[in-house]
Amino acid sequence: MKSEKKQTLCEITSEVEAYFDGLSYHKVRIRVYQNGWKLLKQFMEEHRMKFFNAKVCDAFITSVLNEMSYSDLSKKEKDTIRSANVLTEYQTTGMIRFRSVRKDYNFEGEIGNLMQSFLSYRKAQGMSEDTITSNKLYLHRFLTYLNSNSILVLSDLGKQQILGFINTLGFSSKSTIHCTLSSIRCFLRYLFDNKYLDYDLTYLVPKSSYKKEARLPTTYTKEEIERLLNAVDRSSPKGKRDIAMILLAARLGLRASDICGLKFENIYWETNTIHLIQRKTKEKIELPLLAEIGNVIIDYLKYGRPSSDLPYIFLRAAQPYDKLEEPTLHSIVSFYLKRAGIKNADQKKHGPHALRHSLAGILLEQKTPVPVISEVLGHSNTESTKTYLRIDLKSLRQCALEVPKIQSPYYQEVY
Repeated sequence: MKSEKKQTLCEITSEVEAYFDGLSYHKVRIRVYQNGWKLLKQFMEEHRMKFFNAKVCDAFITSVLNEMSYSDLSKKEKDTIRSANVLTEYQTTGMIRFRSVRKDYNFEGEIGNLMQSFLSYRKAQGMSEDTITSNKLYLHRFLTYLNSNSILVLSDLGKQQILGFINTLGFSSKSTIHCTLSSIRCFLRYLFDNKYLDYDLTYLVPKSSYKKEARLPTTYTKEEIERLLNAVDRSSPKGKRDIAMILLAARLGLRASDICGLKFENIYWETNTIHLIQRKTKEKIELPLLAEIGNVIIDYLKYGRPSSDLPYIFLRAAQPYDKLEEPTLHSIVSFYLKRAGIKNADQKKHGPHALRHSLAGILLEQKTPVPVISEVLGHSNTESTKTYLRIDLKSLRQCALEVPKIQSPYYQEVY
């Protein structure tokens, strides 16, 4: 078990930092933990403690309490105790429970009930959870505005109330304005189509010209990927699991959701292929089970995977031996990128999706046709793959044109 492994404070804090990073913890919050770990380091050095474990954590917390009750401590002292506790929790279970509670949006009253019906309708249409969550957020803001202006029944909803709410969006970001307007427009259309409203009020909601700019994909070079793979200790059960998952992302470009959801039934050993339905696109994909990947999966199944009846191949390394979740895989990749000493990894995307991007970049360097790359990555069409053309700098340079000289007395040629 992970709790029996001897770890220095530096080793355990590095793992937890990578875990936080994978969960997109804010840098300010991570610094709070780091400040607590500095005090813990001083405590361990003073008492000549080499390895961190639960007993060390208890001794440190006792010193912080100093015979005071927890409720009497300052916020800084409570944060210090929390900083030590998360290390023990991660060391013992391999994860850290969230302390924040996800906000629950209440849709009350006549309009709120209609919004709830609209959300159920969207779900029945097959809309993604992300889309429904977005609709829920922005419609709840609209409902809060209506309630604050005593608009409690649908018959009171009109032009003044709709435009009044839209005017409050002036200081919001372009993406927030776009998503809000889209949610309201769809809701009003639903009310009219289902005869809750006699008039179609969608004309009151202006259309946004906002378009989300596609970001330049983060990639790592072929040499950096090899350094990442070499950074994994393949002798331990955890390392056997980690190398198998990382190779699936780096060599086959599988998404984190598909790697974590990979089942025994998805691997066809007789044909050396992987068959699955992608979680994101719902499209079927068939990929070759490369010998390199097949061998490490077999090694993990024989000597690393805990005994379990779960259908999933990759499980947590410590009890409870549940299915591995995507944030944990992100933390794993991030951890090994840091261990490999790859420059600027902190300033770039550093999860499994970056390995997927890197595979596309390597294939482009090898002059692989875009339709083939699209097939490998499981894109439903080549348009999604074309975004990777922007990272093929060698080919882009061939398209560059010489800058013509400017015939002007104010132009000075630089040598």
